[in-house]
Amino acid sequence: MRAVVPARVNSELAIVLLLLAAAIVMFAINKPRMDAVALLVLTVLPFTGVLTVEETLAGFSDSNIVLIAALFVIGDGLVRTGVARGVGDALVDRAGGNETRLLVLLMLAVGGLGAVMSSTGVVAIFIPVVLRLAQRTGTNPTRLMMPLCVAALFSGMLTLVATTPNLVINTALVRHGSEGFDFFSFTPFGLPLLAIGILYMLFARRWLPESRDADANATRAPSLVDWIEAYGLAVRAHRMRVTAASPLAGGTVEESHLRDLTGADVLAVERTRRSFRDLLLPALKTELRAGDILLIDLTPHDVDLQKLEQRFGLDSVPLAEGDYSDRSQEIGVAEVMVAAESELIGKTVADAKLRTRHGLTLIGLRRGGTAVTGALADAKLRIGDKLLLIGRWKGIDLLRTESPHLVVLHPAIDAHVAAVAHGKTPHALFCLALMVALMVSGVVPNVQAALIACLLMGALRCIDLDGAYRAIDWKTLVLIVGMLPFSLALERTGGVELAAGALHALTGGARDYVVLGSLFIVTAAIGLFISNTATAVLMAPIGLAMADELQASPYPFAMTVALAASTAFMTPISSPANTLVATSGNYRFGDFLRVGAPLSAIVMLVSVVLVAWLLPLR
Repeated sequence: MRAVVPARVNSELAIVLLLLAAAIVMFAINKPRMDAVALLVLTVLPFTGVLTVEETLAGFSDSNIVLIAALFVIGDGLVRTGVARGVGDALVDRAGGNETRLLVLLMLAVGGLGAVMSSTGVVAIFIPVVLRLAQRTGTNPTRLMMPLCVAALFSGMLTLVATTPNLVINTALVRHGSEGFDFFSFTPFGLPLLAIGILYMLFARRWLPESRDADANATRAPSLVDWIEAYGLAVRAHRMRVTAASPLAGGTVEESHLRDLTGADVLAVERTRRSFRDLLLPALKTELRAGDILLIDLTPHDVDLQKLEQRFGLDSVPLAEGDYSDRSQEIGVAEVMVAAESELIGKTVADAKLRTRHGLTLIGLRRGGTAVTGALADAKLRIGDKLLLIGRWKGIDLLRTESPHLVVLHPAIDAHVAAVAHGKTPHALFCLALMVALMVSGVVPNVQAALIACLLMGALRCIDLDGAYRAIDWKTLVLIVGMLPFSLALERTGGVELAAGALHALTGGARDYVVLGSLFIVTAAIGLFISNTATAVLMAPIGLAMADELQASPYPFAMTVALAASTAFMTPISSPANTLVATSGNYRFGDFLRVGAPLSAIVMLVSVVLVAWLLPLR
């Protein structure tokens, strides 16, 4: 075997590496957000002289970008038609009260659904399912949230379309001059690893916390009384009835000047109409009437409520258990969580326009188990924030199925909510089966198969065009497009050759297992700090360059990078799925490290053995 002399670091490579390092740091601290970093990269790279503007923007014409967008639409169609919810409901019905059976069925269901859907999307769907399971069986949700996350990450190892890194690595293979992976090329590796993950979690669940203060009562359905305490509503939220003698009666919200004079914000107006109560989301021109009950948010804590009542002719009405939790009424309350890929992250509550978009009003905000004080409208939303919303039942129901940005955790309503495209489940399953069949047969390219399935879903009214555009995670697409030029820039400046040579020199004349293991470790280590998609973009060309250095088959190296990119168990920031369950399960950093580090080591050993066996290097 010839000696490998790593390429020297030239000035152009140094500039590209500095830009890459800056991008990784920004990814790690999440400032600015990931898609903004990608746009910065697209803007700056042409100034280095390594790539032209056309080469930098070439990712927008990549067929895999279209394929990933189409898969987002397919996944949303499965949600809207009730397929995903049906899987969760079937799990609830069959699980019984045995925790072991619960855990196994949950991980199998998540793994199966995640094979054709985004792992983050699957986690968002199953968080409410897990909470309902915990409520029905008396199981602490902390014992189920981590297995949910682990199964979602393993699901990315089951099929070609299960996770974005698989598609990225497949594209790198094709550009390398090799044939890409087939739809089920990942399955012989993913199925054994999922089985090992289930067995591991049956043992490792004992390391998970039995309960934490914030979630000690999570197995009981929350009531309004619980939410009043948890969100500090007793201090800031007040219900006040407009009396007949009130100067507010007959005037509008704007004319009342309540906010200007007292800092009070009218969040909602309850109005009795005949035999039922209605909920109005007030605009400036909404007329206030005698008998109306105003839900008021009082930010200043030094306001004299008695003087406020006397000045405006208001009578205090206590926040009570039955006020909003009666299903027969139009008023509903729901606790939701800001999703990992939500476009609301970094926006203020006012900018989120919850009332305009969903007809729902924010009455409480919790962050890290602590209620946020101060003016809620000015609070900037973060991933995992919990929001308490009030509005019509219809708005809450639609929030479940139409909003990819908010995950409904606890609605004060029966959890079996009808899907938006109710009755279209068989149509959605047909579209999914057709797509898989076309991809497996190879009759048409994968992207064309996905587009055919999308068009059929639209024609069969499983999803409408506006919903399809909303379903696409544009931030993920921009992230991929922004990172793709790095691989070309590193190749052109010798960076890929340098990295491959360094890894080759490190492993020397070691056996195949050591070479693949080293590539796995480096990939998994990078994935601790940046997204698995960005990791795949960076490591795929390095893995293929190592194959060239060793004059070996490129497939074992590509598969190793793909499996390592999905091995993101060790920190709550390794994957958006981890971040979601960290909030819902009230986990700490140490919980992920305690459970994830041994599992990652096991996955590495099994993956290297399987890859070397099923995909020989020579």
